Amino acid sequence: MPLSFALLDVIFALPLLSTLTPIATGSTVGYLVNRHGTKHLYKNLTQPPLAPSPWLFPPIWTTLYALMGYAAYHASSTLAEQPRAAMQTLYTTQLVLNHLWMPLFFGLGRPGLAALDILLLGVTVAALMAGLWDGDRTAFWLLVPYAVWLVYATYLNIGVGVLNRWRVRDTTAPGGGGGDAKEG
Repeated sequence: MPLSFALLDVIFALPLLSTLTPIATGSTVGYLVNRHGTKHLYKNLTQPPLAPSPWLFPPIWTTLYALMGYAAYHASSTLAEQPRAAMQTLYTTQLVLNHLWMPLFFGLGRPGLAALDILLLGVTVAALMAGLWDGDRTAFWLLVPYAVWLVYATYLNIGVGVLNRWRVRDTTAPGGGGGDAKEG
């Protein structure tokens, strides 16, 4: 069996586990980055037009994580071995890129690196969806809301970066500058 970069097969084999895994891992990353509070930082950034209220992010991401998790289960149960292995690798890769965004943007205060991450994430999700188009249309359509949100999130990331001169300053940190960073 060739070595691959994918979650364990048992995660993809069980619908509940497949659905709950991205919710649990995403929530854990969110908690670890958010435990010092990112809502205040978010509200103090200059936002582009159509930026949402911070309270919308948890329910939206929980829904998107559930849809992507179930899509991975569905595709794993319908695709043949070779396309299934490719799908699982792309899925795992996009999940890692997804989970890196919050630490890059809020944890390190690097919206430029976060923008690069979200662009790579978008390409990975597009490749995943392209592979699913012929093999599992249900899984493809389950990922459409995620892809749409990623386009919007990319706009927000780049908009915040440009409007804030690629700086994210955490005014809640001691001394007011704990998260001050500038893209070079």
